[in-house]
Amino acid sequence: MEQFKRFKDEITRFMMMYKFALDSLETKIEILKEEFHFLHDYNPIEHTKSRLKSPESILNKMYRKGCDISFPGIRNSIKDIAGLRITCSFVSDIYRIAEMLQIQSDLTIVETKDYIRNPKPNGYQSLHLIVEVPVYMSDRQEQVCVEVQIRTIAMDFWASLEHKIFYKYNESVPPSLLSELKEAADSAAALDKQMERLHNEVLEIKENRMENAAPPEGTKRIIIRDQEYPIPAAFLQLIDGVQGKE
Repeated sequence: MEQFKRFKDEITRFMMMYKFALDSLETKIEILKEEFHFLHDYNPIEHTKSRLKSPESILNKMYRKGCDISFPGIRNSIKDIAGLRITCSFVSDIYRIAEMLQIQSDLTIVETKDYIRNPKPNGYQSLHLIVEVPVYMSDRQEQVCVEVQIRTIAMDFWASLEHKIFYKYNESVPPSLLSELKEAADSAAALDKQMERLHNEVLEIKENRMENAAPPEGTKRIIIRDQEYPIPAAFLQLIDGVQGKE
């Protein structure tokens, strides 16, 4: 009985590491999301969704792979115990977010699979990253892997329906449906390109209007991180006066 309790505690603590890694990564994403919105008045992240594999699912995968059933064996063989899906508006946002994660000094990108530039044969598109996240336990520090999938709304919609269809047919999908799914994936990719083009055109129109518009009376324009802000002239004079006294 004591041995069973000890084993149960080990499993619980093992799974907690992955939960903490997910919590840490989600916090980082939320910080990047808020800061990006502040700097650029635009949010590249539509929503996020996290998941943690169950112990039963982990063991089934280990048996299928014929791997050693031990905690070190699980950590070395299964990199997607913890998963985070980030859904964006546009394809360019996907690579922007991946770059923001890559420059985080305490994160390590250990694997990248780009199914956007190289879609799967069935049409599936997404950017997959395996990210090592530091987790600080009470007695040690661990590097824990989290799988991050970054995709557009259109990619996510297609992947969700494709998963439901395969589940309904118990993975034995008729060839005619497979062909239609591939066509739908191509249509989703074309839609992504069209919407990004429209988005860029709107941004260009907005920038041109801002350049040609006169600032409100009594204000001056200042540029901070590529963003233009109208600031009251009296406030700028006050700052200049303070700096002059120093």
